Amino acid sequence: MASWNSTGIDEDQQVLVEEKRFARILTLNRPKQLNAISFTMVSRLLELFSSYETDPSVKLVVVKGKGRAFCAGGDVSAAAHAIKESEWRKGAHFFQKQYTLNYLLATFSKPQVSLLNGIVMGGGAGVSIHGRFRVATEKSIFAMPETSLGHFPDVGASYYLPRLRGFFGEYVGLTGARLDGAEMLACGLATHFVPSERLTQLEEALCRADTSQPSIISAIIDKFSQTPILHEQSAYNRLDVIDKCFSRRTVEDILAALEEEALKKKDNWINSTIRDLKKASPTSLKISLRSIREGRLQDAGQCLIREYRMACHVMRGEVSEDFIEGCRALLLDKDRNPKWEPSKLGLVTDAMVERYFSRIEDEEWEDLKLPARPNLPASATSKL
Repeated sequence: MASWNSTGIDEDQQVLVEEKRFARILTLNRPKQLNAISFTMVSRLLELFSSYETDPSVKLVVVKGKGRAFCAGGDVSAAAHAIKESEWRKGAHFFQKQYTLNYLLATFSKPQVSLLNGIVMGGGAGVSIHGRFRVATEKSIFAMPETSLGHFPDVGASYYLPRLRGFFGEYVGLTGARLDGAEMLACGLATHFVPSERLTQLEEALCRADTSQPSIISAIIDKFSQTPILHEQSAYNRLDVIDKCFSRRTVEDILAALEEEALKKKDNWINSTIRDLKKASPTSLKISLRSIREGRLQDAGQCLIREYRMACHVMRGEVSEDFIEGCRALLLDKDRNPKWEPSKLGLVTDAMVERYFSRIEDEEWEDLKLPARPNLPASATSKL
């Protein structure tokens, strides 16, 4: 798995661990790569959270990133490299491990406090949004930009996006829209907003807490929190238009509704949203919308099992090779001009979409097997 770990940082230093009384502070430590999640990091986090759950001396876990990012996503360039080398199973193994970690965090019985002081994208959302407390700051930038890469919002995004108010999750997942800390708090992705200059004090206060009681942890964070003001142009101020358009049944219907709104009034936000959708992979848009819609009625485990099927189909590239093309255009050649195939929404048939949700036709392939999580308190599975 060497290609998943090429970082310039020793593997045992990619997640730094501090023990402070009853708290454990985990720091994602690949600052030059904006803390992009590697296979080594996923494995280490899985090991740490598994041990903390049964360790009575650990009462809460704080997760943060070193540098200007919390975590800018998964190591997608390594995934693209694995596909090019005809080693899609390496990529599948990474996703299997990553989604298992996401499930553990979504059902973790002790408080996890994520300090989202910087960029939070893709895989970074997967190691934070499933936790009990998500602390945004004025430096936070959240996005799920997968449709522009020929992928889809994964790491359990099909569980948490449809649980945002109205159809805001569809908007965020399909367009890859960037949200700031105030917007994260307003829509529910963040539970608190704390100015970055107060994070050190917050961390010290959390480390003094001899408790796993969510209400007490929340009260501690409240002491450092502020209520930020949404900027006038915020997408969250346009929930009426978002709900009207992104509630439509198909991607084509969503686009048509937005274009109808654009004819009624001049609005740069609507025009920008239309452009974002038209730039994204048509295949990605269609499978993403279906994934988010199915996630409305599923629990976190069911969402991750389905997403694993989808990710394996993306890696195999039998229906579309848009993921490879997206990585080329945005990450490798950086010409930002992907040539999607199929090139139009109308060319992506229902049968093609259905393939992504079906079992992989390979004797050695198995559906994602998540660990049994018996006797969990209700609070461990209702964090959103």
